[in-house]
Amino acid sequence: MDAFPRTALAIGQAIQYGDIDPVALTQHCLDEATASDAVFISLTPDRALAEAEAAARRRQLGIPLSPLDGVPLAWKDLFDITGTLTTAGSRVLAKTPATRDATAVRHASGSGMVCIGKTNLTELAYSGLGLNPHYGTPHHTPAGSEPRVPGGSSSGSAVAVAKGIVPAAIGTDTAGSLRIPAAFNGLVSYRPSQPRHDRHGVTPLAETLDTIGAIAPSLSDCLAIDDLLRGKKVQTREPADPGRTVIVLDTTCLDDERLEPGVRQNLENSAERLAQAGFHVIRRPIASIGETLNLIQRHGWLGAAEAYTEYRGLLERDEADRMDPRVRQRLLAARSMTPDSVVTLYHQRQALQNRLRQELAGAILLTPTVAHAAPFLSPLESDSEYFAKINLATLRLSMVASLLDSPAIAMPSGVDENQQHTSIQLSAPSGGDEILLRVALAADEYLGADH
Repeated sequence: MDAFPRTALAIGQAIQYGDIDPVALTQHCLDEATASDAVFISLTPDRALAEAEAAARRRQLGIPLSPLDGVPLAWKDLFDITGTLTTAGSRVLAKTPATRDATAVRHASGSGMVCIGKTNLTELAYSGLGLNPHYGTPHHTPAGSEPRVPGGSSSGSAVAVAKGIVPAAIGTDTAGSLRIPAAFNGLVSYRPSQPRHDRHGVTPLAETLDTIGAIAPSLSDCLAIDDLLRGKKVQTREPADPGRTVIVLDTTCLDDERLEPGVRQNLENSAERLAQAGFHVIRRPIASIGETLNLIQRHGWLGAAEAYTEYRGLLERDEADRMDPRVRQRLLAARSMTPDSVVTLYHQRQALQNRLRQELAGAILLTPTVAHAAPFLSPLESDSEYFAKINLATLRLSMVASLLDSPAIAMPSGVDENQQHTSIQLSAPSGGDEILLRVALAADEYLGADH
């Protein structure tokens, strides 16, 4: 999209000014998507061009449906789109085309956004690294170096945006599947509290943990799209006053030897810039975060138990032999989780949510999004044990917000010594989305994620 603005909102504005023809833009995006490698699983050219033509007519009449009328959008292939198979990144799941759009797809189309097609992902959305042996593994590795993982499971959505094929894409997040690919590709993503969205028509992984959201170059884009996915008008949010905003940097993360130096340094730099801008940045350990990490370490991942229950029938059929063996093995491993562990995770989840709310007392939490930059792809493709180890390490920090249902925003924090992207996360207690969004907008003015 070199000939067009980088962000969805800027494109939407240019369309309304008559500077961009939405039909020509849509055709350009379709051409780029067709030429891309392993980024998309399927395209919807007829629908896309029809929606773009309708947007062009509305522009001529001066009756746009939203600020993003005519703007192209891609969807992770977990979302039902009428007339398409919903593969979930698998060769065995989809049998017949969807007969209706997922609620989020319907809302986006109702706001005038143009459906380009469906993006690649880890099979069943069950990995933080983004590998897929069925449809290929996309990547957009900076500095022209040896390919690195795209992050998962919303791999294709992130790479589609990073490559400039579309200005924004939709993904899901169960343990970090929006935030990790955003982090590895220098993008922004927003994991909403779970009740914020209707997930009808979205293939599940773990019912109590799944969320949906956007990946984009711009925080403002993510928030505008989030409004539209909920069937709302795009809100104009007033950024929080830095002088009245407390941000807590969890020092437990800083003290963790697993945090790569480049990630740590860029986190420190971000905290310093926020302090200089007038935010009250406090450094202290947050006990509920450490307790959540320990709980997962002791009892396992709640999403694993739910995912196994969701796909137990598939695992018992001969078709399971056609699955990605890494995904199949991870699902089967959840059989060893005891009922005591699963019930403990459910009970402790609520208690830890309440404890985090009490500890923060209105403040916003600052942590790394991922403890490391994107690892090299090739060793992970060839060594299943190494894959399992790195996958768990990649998901470790992002799992916390998911288990606590904390709204969380991943924002670029710079690059490390190898020119690979690093990322910070701002989060709040469950349900505190609008407070978080106002603080993130204020922070973004000084951290420069939109620039």
